Amino acid sequence: MGGKAQVRLIDEFGRRHDGRLPEEMRPVRMQVGVLDNSDGSAIVEYGKTKVIAAVYGPREPVQRFMVLPDRALLRVRYHMAPFSTWERKSPAPSRREVELSKVIREAFEDIVLVKLFPRTTIDVFIEVLQADGGTRTAAVTAASLALADAGIPMKALVAGVAVGKIDGVLVLDVDEIEDGSGEADLPVAAAPDIGKITLFQLNGVLTEEELSKAMDMALSAIRQLVELEKKALKEKYAFSREVRSE
Repeated sequence: MGGKAQVRLIDEFGRRHDGRLPEEMRPVRMQVGVLDNSDGSAIVEYGKTKVIAAVYGPREPVQRFMVLPDRALLRVRYHMAPFSTWERKSPAPSRREVELSKVIREAFEDIVLVKLFPRTTIDVFIEVLQADGGTRTAAVTAASLALADAGIPMKALVAGVAVGKIDGVLVLDVDEIEDGSGEADLPVAAAPDIGKITLFQLNGVLTEEELSKAMDMALSAIRQLVELEKKALKEKYAFSREVRSE
């Protein structure tokens, strides 16, 4: 008695706590060129999760030991702003942030054409402005857009999304409530235009059948996300052409 009411994650009609169906994403918003002081930038929103990415480079490394003679050094920093969660987060990088910086960098290592820019660095700074689940996958999508906005040659655009398992039901694009109460979490990133999966992590247990279905759900959503990326890029450059012609 007097306790906090528990949120029902899947109702009798198969709808989730926020009204979505299992294979439905949260509203997605993308915009590129949001920062003037970077070579490329983008903001991506999956529902209440908001992530901004900025790219600098290719540029000369500040420190000589960073120089790679045959390619650019790709560096990624993922960071959650102190105000991004309900409880104030320390501004110092956490172990999780260091790990996710590495995971996101690895998602782009075979996508960015680093061999075109030897002896340089390409820096990708990712800031989570508001966290409500799916920050790493939204970060991948934001980084892809920012790299493209910076004119960095890539094999293809990349996008990410997470599939979860809640009350035995597979659900797409889990939010924080679902992530904290679910039985499994599967973040995936891919470049569908070249048929390549660039990030795959599984927390929890899925059967072989569930894993196959979860991957189908993720890849279907990623294809749609990449189309939204292309639309956001086209809108920016279409607007730029209109401004120049006036």
